[in-house]
Parts: sequence; structure tokens; C-alpha cells
Amino acid sequence: MSEGDAREDVDFEINQAALEYHAKPRPGKISVEVSKPAETSRDLSLAYTPGVAEPVRRIAANPDDAYRYTAKGNLVAVITDGSAVLGLGRVGSLAGKPVMEGKGVLFKHFADIDVFDIEVDADTPQEFMDVVRRIAPTFGGINLEDIAAPHCFEIEQALIEQLDIPVFHDDQHGTAIIIAAGLLNALELQEKSLEDAQIVILGAGAAGIASARLLIAMGAHRNNILMIDRKGVIHVGREDLNPYKFGVAAETDKRTLEDAMAGADVFIGVSGPDLITKGMLASMAPKPVVFALSNPVPEIRPEVAQGVRDDLIMATGRSDYPNQVNNVLGFPFIFRGALDVRARRINEAMQIAAAHALKELTHEPVPERVLAAYGVESLQFGPDYILPKPLDPRLRKVVPPAVARAAIQSGVARGDWPAHYPPI
Repeated sequence: MSEGDAREDVDFEINQAALEYHAKPRPGKISVEVSKPAETSRDLSLAYTPGVAEPVRRIAANPDDAYRYTAKGNLVAVITDGSAVLGLGRVGSLAGKPVMEGKGVLFKHFADIDVFDIEVDADTPQEFMDVVRRIAPTFGGINLEDIAAPHCFEIEQALIEQLDIPVFHDDQHGTAIIIAAGLLNALELQEKSLEDAQIVILGAGAAGIASARLLIAMGAHRNNILMIDRKGVIHVGREDLNPYKFGVAAETDKRTLEDAMAGADVFIGVSGPDLITKGMLASMAPKPVVFALSNPVPEIRPEVAQGVRDDLIMATGRSDYPNQVNNVLGFPFIFRGALDVRARRINEAMQIAAAHALKELTHEPVPERVLAAYGVESLQFGPDYILPKPLDPRLRKVVPPAVARAAIQSGVARGDWPAHYPPI
């Protein structure tokens, strides 16, 4: 049997298992449960009429009481228009529902946050924003999901300005935060600094542009970041750039991916499979960092890359290689921290705090239960461990307080420091 045939057999098995998983014993992956007693006549009179009238009056008099008397404060909307679902493209809002339900599973499992998934049929960004704005009072936060660039930038920014609850596009900021955390650790191991590193980002969609923005906010020099789209290097002389690409354009005479890779310290790929050649990798600076995040096939496969360079540190988007860049390290815990202090938004300071919390956790000894979960005898900070593992229970103890502290310090929190958090 050829390697291709074997891969097709594995894919078929996984696809069939996934269909069974989603269909049985009850269709879907999430449900709504009642959180208060409903066994007696008195229970029902408290849950609904006549008792429910009193919290209604309280909330009408003071809208913040919705956080006290309803589920609003622990409820996030996961919303899509179906325009960029996984790697499948514009499959439509309904076809995106399994992904939105899956996001709900991760929110609940990792951070005990409740989710309503909402799939919106909208022909324009304005139609989509109108829907989100009108339903926003229901929720403590909005997680935008699988919305194509460049509309995702316009939608997120407008909703952040119009709403008083966090609006977060995970495809942008979640990816950027995890990349930043892993990159800080990789650069430390390679004895390089973010401020001086020459960085190439292949892919100028939501994740690529958000990553460039966050790295610049954390100290990278704008002209040290070369972003590549289908037409080559994004530079200030190009006349075909939308405002989002122009915001990360560099002053450079480099024009092609090959030009950009020569002498680069860092490569970040959020694009497509097998786009980096052996020659490009060989042309990078000594001790390079390579984040090849295209899924399921990276921009360059680790076994290929390691055959070219024995001095690199590498990460991918896959769980079967070391250093997986996985958004589940971020969004559940970022929202947990934001909700716990009733933040009005998830701002840049909170994103940077999350990245540093993830970076620092990787330096700590790994608990036995995490080693057992991954079937390994040891994990310690080094070239094959630059990010925490998703099943590490310390993530919930470390990331939300860091995010909450940044929210309070930056003035976007409405609530007090939670009593169950460690003292400030």
C-alpha cells in the first residue's frame, strides 16, 4: 500500500468516526440544561410567573443587575456568517454550525463558559453587524468565528465600538496570541530578541495581519516584518492594498517570498501547504524559528525542514508534532478572565497579558497528570516545548487572572477582582 493510499484510509476512518460522533446518540455536540430546581410548584413559581417579575423589575431599574439575576455574565455568543469555515471556504452559515457547536464544547470544557451558537445568513457586513448588535444584550461576550477577510476586520472593529461587551474574532487574535507566546520562547532559546528579529509572515488574511499587529505592539519593528500575499511582499509602494494590508506594509526593496526568506530569523506561515522550499529554508539566518501553521499540511513539513536545518525551532498547527499552535490555549481562558471582571472589551493589553502568561507557564515544571495525558515521561522548556499543552489544568489558573488584571489596569473592567482569584 502506498503512503497516499494509507493516508486516504486514515482520513476515511476519521471522517466516518466524526459523523458517528456528531450524529449519535443525540445529534449535535451541545445542549441547554436547567441550572435551578424545577421539581415543585414553588420552584416553578420562582422560575417563572409570578416570581420572575421581581428580577425583571430590578434589571429594568439597573441593567447591571442582569449579571446578578440571569446567565448573561457567563454566556458567550459564537457567531458566524459561514464565509470562511475552517479550510473549506464559503460553505454558508448552516454548514458552519458543527464548527460553532465545537467551539461551544471547548468554551464549556476548558473554561466552564456557556455558549449559544448563532449562524447568520447575511449578504453584507452591515446586515451581519445589525443582527449581532440587536442580539448583544443577551450575552456577556461575542466570539466572532470563521468570517472572511477583509470583512472580518471591519465587522469586529465596528462591533467593538458599538457594544459594551467583549467582541473577539478568534481567527485573528486567538491565533496571534498563541503565535506571540511561542515565538517569544523560541527566540529566547535561539538567543534572539523580538525587537531585532527579521520576520516573514506568509498569508495576509485575518491571522496573518493580526499576528503582525500584535508582534509590533509587543516590540517588533514594523519594517522588520515582511508580509507576503499572493502578489508578493506587502510594501508601501504597492497601490493595490486595502487599509488593513497597508497598515502592515513595510518599506523594503524585497518583492518575492524568496527575497524575504533570505536572512530571515523567523518564518510564520498561515497560508497553504508546501509553499516553502528547501532552498528558502536554507537561506534563512542561523538558528531560525519556523512556524508552519497551514493545516493539515504545513508550509514545510517538519521532517523536511529538519533534514535541511539542524539549528531550527519549529512549530506547526498539528497535534502529532511538537509545539502545536492551538487556539484552545487562548480563547476560553481569555474570555474567562474578561467575563470574570465584566470587561467592556478584550483590548491589546489583555491580549499581551495572555501571551506572556502562556510564555511563562511553559517555563514551569509540568505536572504528572499532563505527562500522563500525553503519554510522555517528561516535558521541559526547550526546542520541543515552547507552548503549554491544551490539557494542562494550570491554564485556567494562570491565564484568566492575567487577562483580568490587565482589564482592570487598562480601565475596561466594570467588576471587582474576583474573590476566587489569587490576591493581586
